[in-house]
Amino acid sequence: MGQEQPPKGITSSLAALWYAGKGDWEQAHMIAQDVPTREGSWVHAFLHRQEGDEWNANYWYNRADKKMPGVSLEQEWEDIVRVMLGA
Repeated sequence: MGQEQPPKGITSSLAALWYAGKGDWEQAHMIAQDVPTREGSWVHAFLHRQEGDEWNANYWYNRADKKMPGVSLEQEWEDIVRVMLGA
């Protein structure tokens, strides 16, 4: 049985990714849009890319000082999680 809430003690950015991984885009976006850091902007960009809104995604990638990657959404999600966990 899966968890209903993200693990305690993780950052808001990781919580947003947790919800995105669970398929709850709305909750993920609600969290990410309130994280005023490059990390939050990266997650926000990923979410808009996932949504299919490339213009908005590019805006947030620029705020995160990143470029839209040429990998799958699944791979990008994994890459962001790895970076944010320091792996």
